Amino acid sequence: MLKQQILAAVLMLTFLFFSNFPAFAAEKSTQVNTDVAAEIVNAPSAILMEQTSGQVLYELDADKKMPIASVTKTMTMLLIMEAIDSGKINYTDMVTTSEHAASMGGSQVYLEVGEQMSVDDMLKAIAVASGNDAAVAMAEHISGTEPAFVESMNKRAKELGAVNTHFINCNGLDETDEHYSTARDIAIISAELLRHEDIQKYLTIWMDTLRDGKFGLSNTNKLIKFYDGANGIKTGSTSTAKYCLSASAKRDNMQLIAVVLGAPSTADRFSSASKLLDYGFANYALADNSSYKVNLPKIKVMGGTENEVEAMIDGSLNTVVKKGNQNKITVKVKTMDSLSAPVKKGTKVGEAVFYVGDEELTRRTVVAKNEVPEINCLQMFTRCLGKWITLQ
Repeated sequence: MLKQQILAAVLMLTFLFFSNFPAFAAEKSTQVNTDVAAEIVNAPSAILMEQTSGQVLYELDADKKMPIASVTKTMTMLLIMEAIDSGKINYTDMVTTSEHAASMGGSQVYLEVGEQMSVDDMLKAIAVASGNDAAVAMAEHISGTEPAFVESMNKRAKELGAVNTHFINCNGLDETDEHYSTARDIAIISAELLRHEDIQKYLTIWMDTLRDGKFGLSNTNKLIKFYDGANGIKTGSTSTAKYCLSASAKRDNMQLIAVVLGAPSTADRFSSASKLLDYGFANYALADNSSYKVNLPKIKVMGGTENEVEAMIDGSLNTVVKKGNQNKITVKVKTMDSLSAPVKKGTKVGEAVFYVGDEELTRRTVVAKNEVPEINCLQMFTRCLGKWITLQ
């Protein structure tokens, strides 16, 4: 009877604890206030996003499905980088140009049927000169055929949460109503692309050459030369899509992405993207783990090889705040009183809530810093013996 009463009491306490403590819910991050009345862009759709957190700092009809022209190649380059990083292909691999790849019009590097170029040079052709022929050649090299590669593009878009995107080719040439995306989706894809650090070597090239210096390349993204901190990403223009741009820049450890779709002129797309980036850098800053101090309690462990385990906040903060607030962050931590062994490293044990003043900024999970195995009989005997000797 007594055991049943104790068990009932433990169950009740557990219920009360977890019903008032959402430590194991998904991490949440509050949206930055983006209520800006001023006109920043001259385009029907645009967005400004911080890359590491995905926080949106400005948007204008960002979910409108629109043609995107060669901005399509943000996804093409992402799949290329993923193929390289996975070991499927290498920078030194030679890519053979098919008749289909050589037939592409628009922006191109004039690949001839049977011509071979390294993956490294193909990436230059795509990132710098927006080569439609190079994009198709790489698609075929990775997937066998362009349609198979396009299938992978659409699958990857869904995986990233770019749910309003659909591709019918790998380069944005000859668009139809079946080929579209949104400013938000392009920002999401661009953010993922920038996580592959090696792509920076290609996106930031201003001028270069191919074919042993015989063919010159000049970056279609003029911000690379004229905007402080610019490091990408891709231009696009057709008579249908008008002038599009996914632009990125990094200052003071904050990486911003500005997407402009459907601008009336090339000057408007660069001007609008520059204004978006200027707005972001002028008004916001990135708070990271250096922006706060917190003392995390050790948690008691019952029946473990150690009597307690250290706790840690899982992951980096990486949250956008209004400029000037990055060093005004406070943290409130709530953890469980005790754990039962075994405790795995990374076990969720609580929650940390970050504030700027009284305003909640974001939440992070608190986890066990290390593993604590369950104690066995020999270890228990040794521990008890040690305590007995100490008392003598």
